[in-house]
Amino acid sequence: MKVISGKYKGRNIQGYDIDGTRPTMDRVKESLFAMIQNYIPEATVLDLFSGSGNLGIEALSEGAKYAYLVDKNHKACSVIKNNLSTIGINDADVLNMDFKMAIKYLYEKNIKIDILFLDPPYKTNFIEESIALLKDYPILNKDGIIVCENESLDRIVYPSNFSCVKDKKYGDKYVVILKEL
Repeated sequence: MKVISGKYKGRNIQGYDIDGTRPTMDRVKESLFAMIQNYIPEATVLDLFSGSGNLGIEALSEGAKYAYLVDKNHKACSVIKNNLSTIGINDADVLNMDFKMAIKYLYEKNIKIDILFLDPPYKTNFIEESIALLKDYPILNKDGIIVCENESLDRIVYPSNFSCVKDKKYGDKYVVILKEL
């Protein structure tokens, strides 16, 4: 895996082989970032199921101000830290915790997010659970977006106070961009 554009373009990202992770492939990542390019400059990003840190690192490369990279897998967090160090990124925090704890933690720290990446393990309802938590822990900025990726459109479930602003199918993956009404 590589950073596909921006100031870290061409830099290697390790972690495509972490058990339990499924990195976003470069062609999907390129199209996804083209869809959200206007939201990235100076954004604070939360990659809630970070794996290798691929999406958060790409966002930083393309002009995001700060990234919170969350994964409950210790090995994944070690890989993320190594990727950040190797590339020379200092404007990111790695949080080794469950997604529910991370949302609550950021809320308690009064941190607001502009872009929330939700690419959880498939065959879970973690997208729905993550978005539902935002009601109790409103960390998403007023004009913020949620970027969901899943193998099944049926698993991208969100409440009626959100709307789909863009969606696209890439092979066997769906990417849906949500915004609060």
